[in-house]
Amino acid sequence: MNLLAFDTGTESMSIAVARVGQDGPRLWQVEALGGARASTDLIPAILDLLRQADLRLEQLEAICFGAGPGSFTGLRTACSVAQGLAFGAQVPVLPVDSLLAVAEEARASALSAQASGVITAVLDARMDELYVATYAWDATGAWTTLQPSTLVRPEDLARPERHGTAGDAPWLLAGNAFAVYGDRVAADSPFGATARRIAALPRAAAMLRLAPQLIAAGHTVAAQDALPSYIRDKVAKTTAERMAEKAAAVGAKP
Repeated sequence: MNLLAFDTGTESMSIAVARVGQDGPRLWQVEALGGARASTDLIPAILDLLRQADLRLEQLEAICFGAGPGSFTGLRTACSVAQGLAFGAQVPVLPVDSLLAVAEEARASALSAQASGVITAVLDARMDELYVATYAWDATGAWTTLQPSTLVRPEDLARPERHGTAGDAPWLLAGNAFAVYGDRVAADSPFGATARRIAALPRAAAMLRLAPQLIAAGHTVAAQDALPSYIRDKVAKTTAERMAEKAAAVGAKP
């Protein structure tokens, strides 16, 4: 499949292009700084990668973007660029769950010899919270969601309930939260100390590996219908909320 994928929902910007030619499938990819730079660097980097792959936008079968959860600004950047490119080229958009991309990145980079398993993906959500979701994969490479995306405090991360053949699999944690929160991640879980931790981000190449399954399942949308997945509804407290907390703190002092 000819596919373009990109993610700007974390501190990194990740872009990849897959093309199927006479010599089989090939991959072009680039990793760069994200954050504020993504809004200016993303489109030029995409066009350069397409040029290297000798692909035009209209030759793509889908444009995949990291839909979140993640940085609000980063998610909006990725979604708007995906919409603009897809609308002009008249190709469908594939929103990819960023936590699922983290799980796939960890599987491919550190667990490729393992036929099946369970991964809890954890991304730093700022404000002393984590974005969390749990997935299982089988020998065919297919993924199943065991626990959908949610927000938790680092200490409150708990081992998910197991289902089917995933019941005996070791608990694996993957993401970027460990460098930020350290041993606070799953500190109150009896399994936290023994869980294996894998550093991973939602890389575009991982999104391309997920794309065939997601496309076959009917997850592509028209450009105008593409939306990011925020999970958290707001990123700041109101003035009234801050004043109420301050008053409560003062009142609690002896």
